[in-house]
Amino acid sequence: MTASSTSYTGRMRVLPKANEVCWCGSGQKYKRCHKVSTDPVRQGRISAIRQVPDSIAKPTWADGTSVERWDEPQVKSPEIIERMRRTGRDAADTLASLADIIRPGITTEDIDIAVHEASLAHGAYPSPLMYPGGPNPFPKSVCTSVNEVICHGIPDDRTLRDGDIVNCDVTLFKEGVHGDTNATFFVGDVDELSQRLVRVTKECTALGIQAAVPGNRINDIGRAIQTHAEAHGFGVVRDFVGHGIGEQFHTDLQICHYYHPRLDDVIEPGMTFTIEPMITAGSWRAQMWSDGWTAVTSDKSRTAQFEHTIHVTDDGPEILTTPSDTSKHPYWLL
Repeated sequence: MTASSTSYTGRMRVLPKANEVCWCGSGQKYKRCHKVSTDPVRQGRISAIRQVPDSIAKPTWADGTSVERWDEPQVKSPEIIERMRRTGRDAADTLASLADIIRPGITTEDIDIAVHEASLAHGAYPSPLMYPGGPNPFPKSVCTSVNEVICHGIPDDRTLRDGDIVNCDVTLFKEGVHGDTNATFFVGDVDELSQRLVRVTKECTALGIQAAVPGNRINDIGRAIQTHAEAHGFGVVRDFVGHGIGEQFHTDLQICHYYHPRLDDVIEPGMTFTIEPMITAGSWRAQMWSDGWTAVTSDKSRTAQFEHTIHVTDDGPEILTTPSDTSKHPYWLL
């Protein structure tokens, strides 16, 4: 899982034509070396739904019939926050472990297997599994969004290719609360534009988190993210937002990743929510696949995302989805 050895110097590289020699010095034609595949992502075969033992506590929708209430208080008790710390750490450790397996040749189904097994090993339920929405509940334990897929990609038997980028969105339910986090990973040797997109997305997430301080407004988070993304020539997806989280996967607290003038509620200590900007190399507009889950950029440009579950303290934001060992997580933010 290595990126190109070139570095970004503040200006975009002038890329060669397909049959010209690649910029990296390999001597190969650009189309055979670092040219990003323009083949759109196609849905592959989706395997059967995996089972969760009865010994593991499950959220209300696990049987495929119930939905969330969305009526949870925005400010959480210290006891709930402590449970969220433990669950968030387990989710972060599960996400971090994927850095050991993501490489060209594996499938997104392989990622789902790894997340499902890690969730059970933590004594947790993988929150996306059977989550209601679309024409059918979500059938997998993790969302895997490759290249132009913005979010909610369903794992299947598609093989990851050298040069792909893939976002893995992991949420665990344990001790009655959810921990939600994601990161975008490089698959093999990735082109310079994709590297810069991922780096700027990571920076946007960090800046959004830094804006989550008591007394600020919710839309200060989106302002910080949008300003940084657009300064680098990237777009910010509007169709999907961060959300309140706790004993429910999603609550009615919305965190836009662009400046929304009406989202001017004051940020208070005790609030818990996700910050998860989706940043695009081209259009920020989204299109939906017929599966009702998979969202892609309208122009098929690449997109990246990072996410953390945040707890607002008197002194500022606390990241609840912190892995046990940040030195082993190459995509750790701060």
